[in-house]
Amino acid sequence: MAIPDHLEPVVRTLPMMPGCYLYYDKNNTVIYVGKAINLRNRVRSYFNPAGWVTSPKTGRLVENIDRIEFVVRGSELEALIQEAELIKKYKPRYNILLKDDKRYPYLKVTWQDDFPTVMVTRRMDKDGARYYGPYSSAKAVYETRDALRRMFPFLNCDRDITGQDRRACMYYDIKLCSGPCIGAIQRAEYRATIQRLCDFLEGKSDLVINDLTARMGRAADGFQYERAAMYRDQLKAVQHVAQKQRIVNSNAIDQDVIAFASNEGDTCVQIMFIRGGKLLGQEYFVLDGAEGEDEQTVLDGFLKRFYDEAAYIPPEVLIPRQVEEAMIIENWLANKTSHSVKLLLPKTDSDRGLLDLARQNAVETLTSLKAQWEEDSHRQENTLKELQDALELPKLPTRIECFDISNTLGTAMMAAMIVFVHGTSRKSDYRRFNIKDIEGPNDFESMRQALRRRFNRWKDGQGTDGGVAIGNDKSPLSRRPSSKPNGKKLDESFAVLPDLLLIDGGKGQLGIAVEVLREFDLLHIVPVCSLAKQNEEIFLPGKASSILLPRSAQSFFLVQRIRDEAHRFGLTGHRAQRQKIGMASRLDSIKGVGPLRRRRLLVQFGSIEGIQSASIEELGHIVPHDVAQSIKDALV
Repeated sequence: MAIPDHLEPVVRTLPMMPGCYLYYDKNNTVIYVGKAINLRNRVRSYFNPAGWVTSPKTGRLVENIDRIEFVVRGSELEALIQEAELIKKYKPRYNILLKDDKRYPYLKVTWQDDFPTVMVTRRMDKDGARYYGPYSSAKAVYETRDALRRMFPFLNCDRDITGQDRRACMYYDIKLCSGPCIGAIQRAEYRATIQRLCDFLEGKSDLVINDLTARMGRAADGFQYERAAMYRDQLKAVQHVAQKQRIVNSNAIDQDVIAFASNEGDTCVQIMFIRGGKLLGQEYFVLDGAEGEDEQTVLDGFLKRFYDEAAYIPPEVLIPRQVEEAMIIENWLANKTSHSVKLLLPKTDSDRGLLDLARQNAVETLTSLKAQWEEDSHRQENTLKELQDALELPKLPTRIECFDISNTLGTAMMAAMIVFVHGTSRKSDYRRFNIKDIEGPNDFESMRQALRRRFNRWKDGQGTDGGVAIGNDKSPLSRRPSSKPNGKKLDESFAVLPDLLLIDGGKGQLGIAVEVLREFDLLHIVPVCSLAKQNEEIFLPGKASSILLPRSAQSFFLVQRIRDEAHRFGLTGHRAQRQKIGMASRLDSIKGVGPLRRRRLLVQFGSIEGIQSASIEELGHIVPHDVAQSIKDALV
């Protein structure tokens, strides 16, 4: 065994019991979470070099283990549940995860409401709603929602539904809402429509068709021809979609079929949803951390990640090969739902045909995605090269940092730092700075403070060898210190210097940035420019004239997108800060007080307290008398 000296006492004393183990690196970051029936034996197995030959990834993992923690559980099932929770919490980079492992979108039917609607959400709450998903992309879930709305018109507003409104919104006129607000449809009938929507999502299209046919007949028999026409239109829409649903199982069972494809380290999993014996739809998911893993490990990891988030788990899951922990996973899935769940291998030609179809789809999807990734990468590289040439930068601006200042009359001042890498936003590196000890709305000094704090963070993290981390993580010039000299964890967003520092503003803000870079002796290392709002001009240090990028150039669109994202991110934080101190919530909620009047009031009276102590006559010099009275009433 090749157990490092600092880990050997920990491994030797691990309990021989079920539980979870967590591996930490030198930055005190969780890099792997696992579970075991016997913690000591499982952890010791990682340090056997013979296993690294067949799994180089394990070798890389072991090289980065700096500390081990463990959690004892009473059974392997409890350990699996704990493992799922820990992986969801820490998202360790050596575990198999769904790519960009954020919360995936779901369709949410607000069944707990008197008049339910259908929403898109990224979280499931125990609120009485019905959830369907997850979907692999927001685009897919919104397209599904739009299709459902054409078949089963539902309301899309937050008004109180009394049935007494004088007129409906335009969605009623274009037949995308059934008009409960004006009493065009009663509560019971409206909820019956939403129940049909849910049935359709669950694959019960025959039930929906039969119900609509019966309702259409009853309406026609009762001479309710408009209502019969409504049911007729819904019936046609449902039949049109239902015709595309293939019958693949005569047993009318609910089943998921899972297969995957791998190519040069990338893995795509295809999952087909069979409901009531019909192929209802399919989704694909790309995995992170699957490179170098065998098929059993990949399948095991996907089952745990996907079904930990799934809104519905069918009684049967058809898989291409057996997994070592099949029984314990089945028990775990059964605990998450109200029925038993079986992981099944193909036994019939029909089963094998379904798996082959899923596998072919996975191969085609992965091939298409890789071509798209390569095309996007090539396009982004051309855009960055275009920007490099226009600004005469010494290297490709792989990492671009943009700073923006947000404030309202010097109140709740905040600086935003956003990061784009290879032309794409890296939101994990976004940061905000609360600006302190500056009187009034001073954008210049606010920018100086923010930049100083950013580069001080970088400076604090530098090692004693004077190495400078620049730009792309993969660059040979990029040497990241593992931690600060004081031993504290280093914030990765500040560890690497940008290839381009973009300042939102004109020459004045640019001058401040130049001064700060000179303070840190970085002016010759970090290129800087500013983007003025008025004419979208770019200013460079030492150049009197500005640069105007061609308005049709991709580099111009990229710079605009970066600047707008910095403004959005900063404004979001600024609003939150204003609400925290009470200014927004107290003034913005007053009828008749918009942004312009709020600004004038604050300029005239200085603060909320000043407005509160002013008389109605004094307020009347700034706003109409009725608004002044509303302000006094609201700020009592």
